[in-house]
This record gives sequence, C-alpha cells and structure tokens, in this order.
Amino acid sequence: MGNCFGSNVAEVGAVKAMAQAHHAHPQVALAKHVVMSAAPSSAAQSHHAAARHQGVPVPVPGKLPPPATATATGGAGGSRPPAAAGGGSDRQPDGRILEAPNLRVFTFAELKAATRSFKPDTVLGEGGFGRVYKGWVDERTMGPARNDSGGLPVAVKKLNPESLQGAQEWQSEVNFLGRLSHPNLVRLLGYCWEDKELLLVYEYMAKGSLENHLFGSEPRKGGGGAVQPLPWSLRLRIVTGAARGLAFLHSSEKHVIYRDFKASNILLDTHFNAKLSDLGLAKDGPAGGSSHVTTRVMGTYGYAAPEYVATGHLYVKSDVYGFGVVLLEVLTGLRALDTDRPTAQHSLVDWAKPYLADRRKLARLMDPRLEGQYPSRGAQRAAQLTLRCLAADHKNRPSMREVVAVLEEIDSMSSRAATRLDGSASASPRPTPLRNGHSQRPGSSGSTLDWAGPAPAPAAGRMQYPPHPSARVTR
Repeated sequence: MGNCFGSNVAEVGAVKAMAQAHHAHPQVALAKHVVMSAAPSSAAQSHHAAARHQGVPVPVPGKLPPPATATATGGAGGSRPPAAAGGGSDRQPDGRILEAPNLRVFTFAELKAATRSFKPDTVLGEGGFGRVYKGWVDERTMGPARNDSGGLPVAVKKLNPESLQGAQEWQSEVNFLGRLSHPNLVRLLGYCWEDKELLLVYEYMAKGSLENHLFGSEPRKGGGGAVQPLPWSLRLRIVTGAARGLAFLHSSEKHVIYRDFKASNILLDTHFNAKLSDLGLAKDGPAGGSSHVTTRVMGTYGYAAPEYVATGHLYVKSDVYGFGVVLLEVLTGLRALDTDRPTAQHSLVDWAKPYLADRRKLARLMDPRLEGQYPSRGAQRAAQLTLRCLAADHKNRPSMREVVAVLEEIDSMSSRAATRLDGSASASPRPTPLRNGHSQRPGSSGSTLDWAGPAPAPAAGRMQYPPHPSARVTR
C-alpha cells in the first residue's frame, strides 16, 4: 500500500510497522502510537511539582487549569476518580464531563513500589510513548500494595525519559480522560510528573484488547492462556460498546475527535465490556461553525479516513471511517493491512468492498472461525453498516449515534434468531461440539431460522479467500 500518508507525515514514522502486528498484552494499546512533542520546560516542571506538593491536580500550565475549589488529590490519601456507574449493564448510562480532573497525583516512588521497581516481568507492552507495566495499589488509599495481599491491579504507562515522543500524548490523556467519564472509556486513575518522569495510571483491563482476541494465537503476556475466537454475540457486544464510547466523545461539548480508532485501542474488562483507551491523539472538534479542523496527519495505517490522509482536514465523521474498518475486521477476522496476503488483498477495505455490497458473496467474507454460527440477516445488516461507515465522502457516513442504534437493532435481531434456534432444537439430541468451544445443534444451519451455516466453497474463477490467521493455529 506504500506510504498512503504522503509527504505530510514524517512524524507518523513507525506507524506502518505498528499496524501490522501488535502481539502484546492486553494493555499495550496504551503505548502504541507515535507523537512528537517538545519535552516539558523546567519552569513547567517546577510549577507542577509545587502543585503536586499542595495536592492540586495541574496537568500542564495553560491546559485544563482546575478551579480554586478543586478537591486536593495528592499524597497517600488522595481521592480516587468515581467509578462509572452501571459499567456491567447492557444499557449503559450517559457519560459526563467533570468540572475538574479528579485524579490521584502519584509520586514516582509510589509507582516504582507498585510495579516492583518496574521489573521486566511486569511489562505489559511498549510503544512510541514508552512501556506499560502492571502494578498493584491499595483500593482504599491508592498507595502501592503487594500483589499477593489483595491489591488492585493497575496499568502504569511510563514515558521513556530519552524520548520526546510522549509529552504531548501524556498531556492529551490527562486533558481528556481526566474530565470525560463514561462506562465505555478506560478510567484514568492518576498521573505522575517528577523531574523527567511522566507516568499515567489506568484501570487494568483483564481481557486485553479486541485486536488480541481477533488476531492473537499466542498465549497472552501476563497470563490468560491462548486466545479463543470470539463468538458472534460477543463480537457484536464489543463493537456496540466501543460505538457507544465513540458516540459519547462526539456528543460531548467540544465534539472530541478520537483520531486513532482501531482494534488495539478497544480494551476489554473481565466481563468483556469494551472501553476505548489511548486518547493521546484526540482533538477537540471544529468550533465556530467550522466543518473540520486542520491538523498534522497522524494515526495508524489502514484506519485513517481518506479525506484526512489527503488534506489534513479532520472531521468528526473521520472517526466513523475508522470504526468501519474495525467493524470489517470483526466480520472477517482479518487485519486492515497485511502484506502477507496477495498484493491485491493487502488492504482489507479495498478487497472486501465488493463482498460487502453483494449479499450472495458475504458468506465468503465472514470469519471462518465463526463456523457459520451467526444470523445471516444480522450479518447482512452489519455489512451494510460497514459500507456506509467506509463511504469515501464523509458526508455520506452515519453519525456514531446512528451506528449505535443500528448495532442495537442487529443485536436484538440476533437474539431473536438465537432464541428461535434454541426453541426449535429443544427436543433434539444434545449439541454436537465444534472447534473453538462452540456448539451446533442438528439442523442449526437451516435457512428457515436465519442461521448462516458454514460458508460455501468458492466458485471456480472467483477470488479465493485469503489465508486466514486461524489457518496457522494448531487445532
């Protein structure tokens, strides 16, 4: 595909390599992209150090100053951000914008103790910002705790002191995640800025990233065993949660544009609730009646909207294109970009569009690891939605609120199909086990119940389905 970002984006640097394969731990998405920025000035560091000593959360002078009534959060007894209510329910409440950041200001010594001196065996992943470590804090005081004494696991992102890439990302994370609260956004618990040390502390997402579940075949770093393919219902639940998070960002007061929506930035908690992470590239949306903001082209190959790549014009609906790419990955089980595929199929979007537009070809596009266990009508609606999200003209893409509504309708449709399927087979013999932990009841692939069944074999002369990641997994 070459350098589709053109000459405008020398700063993207290593993004192409990052887009190919992040076979890292769950929380590695917190350190994935490249952001070039000047290091904080010594004056700014002194200002922050004084604020930390007084227990006042001041991320960066001139950016997000807290009001005089802000609650002090420094020291061992610092307050903890309020938990997002209802995070485990199917019907998620609306998020909210906090008047001031409610973040714990950690000392470097506290985070060093929490991560066992940043030992290599606590590393979850690394990227342009630096490394992400697993740590443990006391749930009540948020001070460091031993992992074997009931401590709360957290993810600690640490900027490489020798790098200039992460200061702006650090600032952006505090600026956005410090104020935005929603069940489908990863919670930022606190931060640290001492001398040259910049760190961020997040809630730990035990099930890892959507990317890892779609493409990972190796045991996850940090435990959890080999990744099993996600069933249709869980894929739908995850993308719906991610869509809700993105819709919240777009509907906030300043219409926040995520700018780096991708599978590795969708993290999953213990119950597979999806939460968006890594707002390091996020931007406030257009203001004053403008349709877009003009900015440097940064992001990840394969996910960036064509109008943004070509002009640097960033629209709210530029995020919708990235969502469409992820939805396509969820349907197919294939990466957005993969140079191991035949040349004509390197770009998943370019190759898949004809299949999405033809319902007769759709079965050949669907992830074979689903083994036909999805409602054909639901898959068709999802394919239609994907095409709309991938429209070349941003004006023709749906809003994320509309995307959420369609996904909820598909989920309802899928639930009804599954209920009919279970009812029709209630008197049948026990289900026959399938690979990957799914089951198939006798007759479950019948079209009368709108269940897709196994994909048909490709007809002669038709483009063959590309080598699938699951083909390399030992069954």
